[in-house]
Amino acid sequence: MNNKTGKDGDTVKLLRECDAGVKMGIKSIDDVLDKIKNPDLRNILSSSKQEHKSIGKELGEQLEKHFDDGKMPNPIATGMSWVKTNAMYLADPTDATVADLMTDGSNMGVKSLSRYINQYKNADEKSTNLAERLVNAELRLTEDLRRFL
Repeated sequence: MNNKTGKDGDTVKLLRECDAGVKMGIKSIDDVLDKIKNPDLRNILSSSKQEHKSIGKELGEQLEKHFDDGKMPNPIATGMSWVKTNAMYLADPTDATVADLMTDGSNMGVKSLSRYINQYKNADEKSTNLAERLVNAELRLTEDLRRFL
């Protein structure tokens, strides 16, 4: 873990939080893809997953430049997400439930990432741009999911 302060410290911290967010997003999509009946919804989530993977690759490259391995999502948050997804889907096994769950997850991602962008104001421009791209990907996903709610 990188404990630098200043610009490099904020850069690494922002990259790490984005890395964890990308991993959480990909895992969340993977958790629901096999449950989806509507091909349009499946395509939207598959495209979002690919976008997350692309951003994740760029994040990994930036983290390597800072000699950092990134960050895994919080295991408690990951477990709680899995339980919520499965419990809600068992109660109402529809594409609308999947869209609802994914919308909630994306909204939490936007909120967290926005907080980190504001918190790590000294992060370099490339890292801030990656974080903002990730926020925009999440916002686009919530917009795309609305018609399935």
